[in-house]
Amino acid sequence: MENSTIPKPLVTFNQWFILTSVILSLATGLYFIMVLPLVSGFMGLLLKWNPALIVARRFLSKPAGFYVQEDVAQLQFNQSIAVACLGLSLFGFYSGFVVIGFVFAIMVGIASGVALMGFCVGCFLRFQWQQYRYRRAS
Repeated sequence: MENSTIPKPLVTFNQWFILTSVILSLATGLYFIMVLPLVSGFMGLLLKWNPALIVARRFLSKPAGFYVQEDVAQLQFNQSIAVACLGLSLFGFYSGFVVIGFVFAIMVGIASGVALMGFCVGCFLRFQWQQYRYRRAS
């Protein structure tokens, strides 16, 4: 049976990984740095195997079950938004649409930063979407 939860420290690591990559990319102009969380997140979505989280899991000081758990479905929803924003950002930077690159990089950076402060933008969006679907079905 597949795990339906993931330890909160791994979610936090993923948020820091995205935020750090975006900040480094924008500060240095080396936009390819955003490929790291893009590929890692894409692999997590497609293969259910996120290399960044595999590495981070090794640094957990306690067994995974001892940490506060997060919903994997929610993480995948958030990750799909992050992957889309990172992909659109890289597309913008490398196809000459620099404004698009900056807009999507800043969006995903702000979302990661705000999530680290305690408000999950993706969670809010998913909740609103589920409410909309529920009301529409009623």
